[in-house]
Amino acid sequence: MKKQISVEKEEFNSILPEYGRRKLLTYADSIRELAESFRETESNREEIKRTVETDRKDYIWQKRLNENKDLMIEHLEEMAKIMTQLADETRKCVPLGERRFKQIAHALREVDIQIKSLYLIENEAGRMEISLTIRTVKKNTLSAEDLGDLLSVLLNMRLTGAQDNAFFIGEDWQTFYYVEEARFHILTGIAKAVKETEKISGDNYAFFETEQGNLTAVLSDGMGSGDKACNDSTMVVELMEKFLEAGFQMEMAIQMINSALLTGEDNSNMSTLDLCSIDLYCGECRFVKVGSACSYIKRQHLVDRISSGNLPLGIFQRPDMEAVGRTLMDGDYIIMVSDGVLDALSQGIGEDMLSELIGSTNLENPGEMANAILNFCIHQCKGHIRDDMTILVIGIWKKED
Repeated sequence: MKKQISVEKEEFNSILPEYGRRKLLTYADSIRELAESFRETESNREEIKRTVETDRKDYIWQKRLNENKDLMIEHLEEMAKIMTQLADETRKCVPLGERRFKQIAHALREVDIQIKSLYLIENEAGRMEISLTIRTVKKNTLSAEDLGDLLSVLLNMRLTGAQDNAFFIGEDWQTFYYVEEARFHILTGIAKAVKETEKISGDNYAFFETEQGNLTAVLSDGMGSGDKACNDSTMVVELMEKFLEAGFQMEMAIQMINSALLTGEDNSNMSTLDLCSIDLYCGECRFVKVGSACSYIKRQHLVDRISSGNLPLGIFQRPDMEAVGRTLMDGDYIIMVSDGVLDALSQGIGEDMLSELIGSTNLENPGEMANAILNFCIHQCKGHIRDDMTILVIGIWKKED
């Protein structure tokens, strides 16, 4: 036991062993060198331009090739950046006294849990993370959530389990991870309607956590309708989720998705992107819009409208992205809609009309709010659904102390 406690009192500057850290940095350097191999000097490019400018087809082909090289360079450099950040990511191990460790071990034995190691780690954001390796000594049905509740009492901090924790504690040694609970919690609601001449919606959406305590909502409206529009918007949503979970910066993820649309088999692969990322620890949120409809933040009867004037993905080599940040408060709602919702509100006043509707509603349940907005839009267009309509509502509340 004393040997274990002495380990607890050390401070670790990196979450990786030194060998693993050096290896990751070596990989990052190799990828950077590969990126440089694609880079040409400006003088070389000017020479190529003069060589092919007499032939328009050759010039266009060479211009497209150079643009693709630039994208490849950016993608490789982003991968190298992610590896470097991971290698340099630091954690500080917070000392745990021998007496306190024995108290925790004793409390766990009371519920037939044997503990092998326990680490209290302060991450770069100053929040606590708990890592413990345990097993059950008798067959019981203690869940990882029950263990989190017990640790919250023993360590005097509100903890929540990591997503990849096993559900039950087994007889083999397992490592469980817990983090400080976020200050806010959310509820979501969705309402959808399909264009009257189609069987499938061209809109797609997703809610996911890129990391503990961060919720991201993505809504994409494929251009047109039916299967083609659905395929485009599905690709945007799925790739965005994968890239962000893998650690790519949001701007680079959007650029890569735009490249995928441009290089599709069909020349008209276009789709909007509406993204909202919410930090549930501090209540900060960030909207990123590419060709999407307005989003709204409802605070009681006041409504803040977030709009964009750019074009969808899949049109230009480099998409125009508009990012807006806001601070949320207890009881706020975020409403994200596809273009069909505003189109259903006639005479070009959809944005103002929707703002008034959102501000006047007294509904508190996000699902009921989304359905009320959808029903209003269908009533306004007299039941003729001329475009797919999707409404996402996110309600945020502060957790009780």
